[in-house]
Amino acid sequence: MTPILSNNYYVNFQDDAYTKLNAFLISSSPSKIFILVDENTNDNCLPILLAEIETSLEIEIIEIESGEENKNLDTCTGVWQALTELGADRKSLLINLGGGVVTDLGGFVASCFKRGINFVNIPTTLLSMVDASVGGKTGVDLGVLKNQIGLFSDPEMVLIDTRYLDTVIEREIRSGLAEIIKYGFTYDVKIWDKINNFNELSVKNISTLIHRSIEIKNEVVTEDPKENGLRKILNYGHTLGHGIESYFLDSEDKEKLTHGEAIAVGMITEAYLSEKLLGFPSNTLKEIKTSIIEKYGKISIETTDYDAIIALLIHDKKNVGGQVNFVLLTDLEKFKLDCKVEKNLLIEALDYYRE
Repeated sequence: MTPILSNNYYVNFQDDAYTKLNAFLISSSPSKIFILVDENTNDNCLPILLAEIETSLEIEIIEIESGEENKNLDTCTGVWQALTELGADRKSLLINLGGGVVTDLGGFVASCFKRGINFVNIPTTLLSMVDASVGGKTGVDLGVLKNQIGLFSDPEMVLIDTRYLDTVIEREIRSGLAEIIKYGFTYDVKIWDKINNFNELSVKNISTLIHRSIEIKNEVVTEDPKENGLRKILNYGHTLGHGIESYFLDSEDKEKLTHGEAIAVGMITEAYLSEKLLGFPSNTLKEIKTSIIEKYGKISIETTDYDAIIALLIHDKKNVGGQVNFVLLTDLEKFKLDCKVEKNLLIEALDYYRE
């Protein structure tokens, strides 16, 4: 696959990615290499990476606990302490090998440690490949509020190797698929058409869409790196979706959702808002609801959950002056930014999902 040039770095694919990584290790001469993993990538992905790295440099492994609940400043402090104790300096390199939690947190850790050390991202889940691989966003959650602490900071390079997808469960593949569907709704409807024609959900089928998804996100973020305009389309489905994800994360009587499961609900409810406010075609809305629920099942959201979910929306990063802003659609591939939505319509949208 052809490498994709982002702001100041390349996203490299398959065998070529390791060739570029090894060349970078020679040219940059880091003092020491650190690889950040969680327990899953340590067991399943690290052996693949270590077999590909060609270097005589010392390599240290730092492991964090997996899961969104560990994407916080306490975990960052633990990694900073480990880097310090293991002798990291300003010429050290941090390789982040994992899903979005590892790459987001690892990028933030590297960008702050000694005011910034080089880092490389190797996403190992579909979600992190098509979403976290480009755009320069790093950061952690504040309690259950997603990505409240962070900064924009680019890696030296990103490596995409679909062999890592063989190490994750189907639920995680489905989670990442939601972000690909989002690109189909907002930017390239042919993606949505292809997904609906899949005979099965498989790594082979998904692989054909990974490059195109990264290409789309890169086009968007290079035009609008700081999310002042066009980049906001990447938040379609994420305003209500993040509220639902945070609520389920913090609820003792709810099973935690994957990011993609929450965004799937967000895309249905925000398509409903699009129909009510912008005339989004009602037949397309029905198709979206039917198809997404077929793929993700029905999440149990009760009317008693509504107020808590809606209250979480005020903390969304897109908001200005306390006003909740949505990205909505007038049709597939046609969007409107900074849409204001009243609470009664939010309730209607959640009711529509539950019907």
